Amino acid sequence: MSGGDAGRAVEFVGPERVDVVGIDEPDPAPDEAVVEASVSAVSAGSELLAYRGELDPETVADEELPSLDGDLSYPLRYGYAVVGRVTAVGDAVDPAWRDRTVFAFNPHESRFAVPPDGLRRVPDGIGPETATLFANAETAVTLTLDAAPRIGERVAVFGEGVVGLLTTALLARSGAETVVAVEPREDRRSLAAEFGADAVVDPTRHDGRSGVVDAVRERAGDGVDLAVEVSGRPETLETAVETTRFDGRVVVGSWYGIKRADLGFGDHFHRGRVSVRSSQVTTIAPELRGRWDRERRRETAWRELRRLDDDLDVTDRLVTDRVPVSDAPSAYRRLADGRDATRQILFTYPCTN
Repeated sequence: MSGGDAGRAVEFVGPERVDVVGIDEPDPAPDEAVVEASVSAVSAGSELLAYRGELDPETVADEELPSLDGDLSYPLRYGYAVVGRVTAVGDAVDPAWRDRTVFAFNPHESRFAVPPDGLRRVPDGIGPETATLFANAETAVTLTLDAAPRIGERVAVFGEGVVGLLTTALLARSGAETVVAVEPREDRRSLAAEFGADAVVDPTRHDGRSGVVDAVRERAGDGVDLAVEVSGRPETLETAVETTRFDGRVVVGSWYGIKRADLGFGDHFHRGRVSVRSSQVTTIAPELRGRWDRERRRETAWRELRRLDDDLDVTDRLVTDRVPVSDAPSAYRRLADGRDATRQILFTYPCTN
């Protein structure tokens, strides 16, 4: 760790190299609020890409999120799920923001200044740790909206990380006849079943792609109408396509970064009229924009997160590690190692007042 005592930030400085650097006390502009972080969530998907050097350095971080300005070259501060308290406001900001508990799409920093339109007030009754799951919940809501599951459909979810588990829980409540979870890790398969999956498949127990396809088809009545790919593995996409029935659809929520795989979309894809579509939370699908805006989607995500936490204790079941931000490098090493039951890592921040 380097730098002064005012605050700390996590910085990716190269492949498998993370520093915790000192940052100065932010001085808010007239139109900004200062947030003191209490906890932030690590995105195991996109942040592992940053940790492993699997992001295209010329890619814009996210044009829709001012806190993630610039490209994805090193050194890089990255992350987008911080919960904290507003401790100061600029002259042009409503004083009512002061002392509010808020969610921010901001990198892992103990203190930062941001315009209020970059903050989301955490609803009453939702604790800080649960609130860090808001970004994942909003992604799961977006995937479900884009997938448009119909009553009686058979669905497969490939990848049961945090986003996959939340998506599985929403799809299981959508009226689908069967939801199959495909996941190599036993602890995640068990959670998927508890979250509503009707059947689970361990892809490591079957002989190659064809074996996994046969296992999914066996559990879903000769194939699925809808497959959601959130494994983060590009080679899984072909498996998802092969499990999908005639005129079925595959929704891809994974971000692969610079990872590539040979995808042989053969007769089944071509003659089966299988649709493959991307889903990404930054925007709302064009066909929904007449009825859905970001505020409606945010409200839905908060409501579903509260409901899932009430019904399934998703916070306790998903959060496996609470790590002081000063120990961030060791947390990324554990996450990248992938040999233990780590699911959701939260960084905690010391009170500096």
